[in-house]
Amino acid sequence: MLDHALNPAAAAPFGRGDGLAAGWAVSPGYVDYPAAVEAMEARAAAIAEGRAGELVWLLEHPPLYTAGVSAKPDDLLDPQRFPVFRSGRGGQFTYHGPGQRVAYVMLDLNRRRRDVHDFVASLEAWIIGALGQFNVDGELRKGRVGVWVERKTPGFPPREDKIAAIGVKLRRWVSFHGIALNVEPDLAHFSGIVPCGQTEHGVTSLVDLGHPVSLAEADEALRASFVQVFGPVEPADAPV
Repeated sequence: MLDHALNPAAAAPFGRGDGLAAGWAVSPGYVDYPAAVEAMEARAAAIAEGRAGELVWLLEHPPLYTAGVSAKPDDLLDPQRFPVFRSGRGGQFTYHGPGQRVAYVMLDLNRRRRDVHDFVASLEAWIIGALGQFNVDGELRKGRVGVWVERKTPGFPPREDKIAAIGVKLRRWVSFHGIALNVEPDLAHFSGIVPCGQTEHGVTSLVDLGHPVSLAEADEALRASFVQVFGPVEPADAPV
C-alpha cells in the first residue's frame, strides 16, 4: 500500500519567491549523454553565478546505461550491450533510450528552498501529477526511489513496476540531472542491468499500461504538472 507519510500532495509547492519563470526546452532527436552532462554542468555553474536562468531540458538519449554514485558492479548484467557511463547523480544503474522522456532539471534552490527532502518530494509530485493526467496512479514506496504503479491481473498476485526514475545532484544548491519517464521505450533494454538495484520488481511504461501516449503528449502533461509544483515556465533554447 502507498505510504501516506510520503504522499506528495502534502508537500508545499516548491516555487521561487520572486515568481520568475524557469526556461522550458525540448531537444529534437537524440542527444549524446556526454554532451548533455557537459551542458548541464555548464548551465548549473552559470545559474549559481547569476549568469543564467533556471532550465528544464527535455530530451531523448540513444540507448545507454548510466551508473549513479551508488551503483554496484554486479548490477551491470550485460556490459557489452550498450555504452555505459559513470554519472555523478544519485542512485544506481538505469537505462536511457528512445521512447523515454528524460527531463534534466537545473533549478536554483537558493531562490526556492534549501531543502533536499522537499525538493525530491516535489520531483515525485511533479511526475505523479503528470501521470494522473492519463489516469495512471503513480505511487511512492518507502525505501525505493522513483515512481511506481501497481499492476493487477486476474488470476495473478499484484505486482509493482517502476515507471519513472529520479536521480539528481546538487552543487552550490543548484540541481542538475533529473527524472526519466517511461513513455514507450523498449522495456527489454532494461534487462541488461538491475534497474536501480531492484531485483524483485519490474519496469513499465505508459504504453505498456495501455495508454498510447506520444512524447509530445507526455511533454505537455509534464509541463502542466511542473507549473503546479514548481511555478511558471517559459520557452527556452536547448543547450545542445
